[in-house]
Amino acid sequence: MTDDAGLTESEKDILSAGNRGTLVTENVNETMEETETFGARVSDALASFGGSWPFIGLFGLFLVGWMITNTIVLTRPLDPFPFILLNLILSSLAAIQAPIILMSQNRQETRNRIRAEHDYEVNLNAELEIRQLHEKLDFLLVRQWRRLLEIQELQSELIDEMTSRDR
Repeated sequence: MTDDAGLTESEKDILSAGNRGTLVTENVNETMEETETFGARVSDALASFGGSWPFIGLFGLFLVGWMITNTIVLTRPLDPFPFILLNLILSSLAAIQAPIILMSQNRQETRNRIRAEHDYEVNLNAELEIRQLHEKLDFLLVRQWRRLLEIQELQSELIDEMTSRDR
């Protein structure tokens, strides 16, 4: 019923998938999780923890503990007041944490792109199905109107026949 002229290859594939009765929908998250490497899962977990309130709280406690330990508790502090060693640790942590977070964001962007492409395919499939339904409804309406016209003509003939007999 639908004219395939003007459709892209992906649109034709989606339309033919619908005509074959196969589903276009799929769980993109499951597909992505199946292809993720161990390193990808670790960096996602580290990025998730590194951007959470528990991390901020624990890290704040670590900083305060470091400062109290090196100013009050120890008589010969490991890292005296300007806390140069602490500064080195913080810089190293930032240098390691930044690429891990960027890798996680890149994977999230890839996921979002794949999800958007999948949403487009599902929306396109729905649009093509709706278009087909409209064509079917239009076909049925035209057929129904023709049938009603035939019935009306038959009724007119019967009425004419009945009136001609009465005269």
